[in-house]
Amino acid sequence: MAHPILPKDRHRPSNLRTISAASSLMGVEGVMTPQSEQSEREQLLETDIERLGGISRDSQYGSTSGRAIDTGYKALQGRKKLKKRVQYYVPSLAWIPKYSASSIGGDLLAGLTVASMLIPQSVSYASSLAKLSPVTGLFSASIPGIIYAFLGTSRHLNVAPEAALSLLLGQAVDDIRHELDDPHSDKGDALGLAVATIITLQVGLLSFIFGFFRLGFLDVILSRALLRGFIAAMAVIILIEQLIPMLGLVPMERVLHPATTVEKLLFLIENMFTHSNPNTAIISSIALGTLILLRMLKRCFKKYWFIYRIPEVLVVVVVSTILSAEFRWDEKGVDILGSVKVITSGSFFQIPIRSSNMKYLRRTTSTAVVSAVVGYLDSMVAAKQAGSRFGYAISPNRELVALGAANIGGSLIPGTLPAFGSITRTRINGDVGGNTQVASLVCSVVILLATFYLLPLLYYLPKCVLASIITLVVFSLLQETPHDLIYYWRMSAWMDLLLVTLTFVLSIVWNVEVGIVVSLIISLLLVVRRSSKTRMTILGRIPGTDRWKPINENPEAEEDVSGALIVRIRESLDFANTAQLKERLRRLELYGVDKSHPSEDPRRTQATVLVFHMADMYNCDASACQIFYELIEEYRNRNVGIFITHLRSGPLKAFEKAGIVKLLGADAFQDNVADAVARIRPNQW
Repeated sequence: MAHPILPKDRHRPSNLRTISAASSLMGVEGVMTPQSEQSEREQLLETDIERLGGISRDSQYGSTSGRAIDTGYKALQGRKKLKKRVQYYVPSLAWIPKYSASSIGGDLLAGLTVASMLIPQSVSYASSLAKLSPVTGLFSASIPGIIYAFLGTSRHLNVAPEAALSLLLGQAVDDIRHELDDPHSDKGDALGLAVATIITLQVGLLSFIFGFFRLGFLDVILSRALLRGFIAAMAVIILIEQLIPMLGLVPMERVLHPATTVEKLLFLIENMFTHSNPNTAIISSIALGTLILLRMLKRCFKKYWFIYRIPEVLVVVVVSTILSAEFRWDEKGVDILGSVKVITSGSFFQIPIRSSNMKYLRRTTSTAVVSAVVGYLDSMVAAKQAGSRFGYAISPNRELVALGAANIGGSLIPGTLPAFGSITRTRINGDVGGNTQVASLVCSVVILLATFYLLPLLYYLPKCVLASIITLVVFSLLQETPHDLIYYWRMSAWMDLLLVTLTFVLSIVWNVEVGIVVSLIISLLLVVRRSSKTRMTILGRIPGTDRWKPINENPEAEEDVSGALIVRIRESLDFANTAQLKERLRRLELYGVDKSHPSEDPRRTQATVLVFHMADMYNCDASACQIFYELIEEYRNRNVGIFITHLRSGPLKAFEKAGIVKLLGADAFQDNVADAVARIRPNQW
């Protein structure tokens, strides 16, 4: 007999109370009865019901009815479900309440380390690549990172401007600026801010829409070879772009206006020995050499944390700024950063959808699309590497939404550059001790403080040093290219090598957008081509058995039914892969499973009976049913017998609706191949 839980039991710990309740509700034989289950639910949920506003069994109104208990239980489950959904779409609501004080030290150190690297990098990307005010790069490294910290699923991804995307934006700004008579006027600067703002807004909207419609699989269908060719091309373009300020050829560039990458390369060859500034060239060379040396020391002495955590970029920036101010390099023809306004336009925040920005919408959409796709691919590589390293899952669709929201938020500040994740920054974030997105918040706050209070201290920073910092990025971009090329060659992956070469050459000779778009189209066409080929094979009988196996995988399998072709369709049928089904069957019928050229003579005779093994077909859409119906009609006109075996219930219903069952008759549908072979008349084979 079950004993009720006494009031004093409620003062026990919850786990003991649950065990006590469960044991008291057991029958004599220790079996839980339906009545005891209901009683247990009432007892264990009573406290929750009271909290939800239900009626207690001990209240003056009497005992609680089963309906009230169920209503309260459902309300509680509904609240839990809603809470989980909200935490799923806003991941910060899940990790912030659980944040441990033990993580503060690692996150703080990681945020400061990444910020010390990002501040000079962001200034370099904005001024040297995007051709905008340096402050736009700093805002791009702070505002989007704050938004992503609350919405992103990666604990270590650092969102900030990237060299390749900054160059893309800079090329778009240059193309539109050259339509003006004086591209270096104040009007040209305002144009640059407007173009950057509308591009960043479009990038954010596109990323958000991609995520909303669950297009996170883009990183799977797009070839890695395409991305490798793009990155290699961007590295070469960045190198050519930065050699101009490193050699002090900017004044000459403003006179001659070389537009394309090839023209800039020829410009360098013609003027590097005759018109370069020796002081600028020496400073650039020393700065780049110091950066490379410090990075090599960090790799060699990685086990010493105080050496590994040296911010080499910040060290070079601080030292070069001090030396420039002390020796007045600006008076010797060396370009310096100068005074920078923190507020780049009339107000700090502006709605990006305004007439001054929208007039550049059509001319910048292609740049925005390429930036959104490439930025997402790079971010997903970084996020998945961090997730695999630290043992947590990444949601591609939610990443797209988070990155989209981050860039939309960034576009509220005029001139902000598109911001995405970086493999290098994310890896450093994890190496230094970052555990959560608090590290990104610390990094963003430090950059904002530097923007408002430390930027004037960089007045004497030589611009050629900024170019050297960006040139250092080239080595990182090209680091994996030789390995991938050797791998593709060893694997005889000629199509991948073609994609790499095509993307690289078109990006250099024409422009980056053309290279990436053409390669994207080719990559997608290859995916469509592969998915349009129905996977099928010919089956043969294993001697002495009723088992039928693919003849190309089992040499002992024999086609011992004369005139019969037994084909196993190894996937579901849809409009894409069924369009070529007729041609694929014809080639199997005449040439078998071996590769052959269409000009060769047939190696097999035409079949008089066709048996389909469809165990691997889980569904068949309307278009596929229609094509299959027409195919069967054609075979029947040739007096070819048709049998269908191992058909699942879902495709069978589709065949019934499409009229295939009526066309063939019930006898054409058999449970297995052996039954179908047994029904074939002797005069047919």
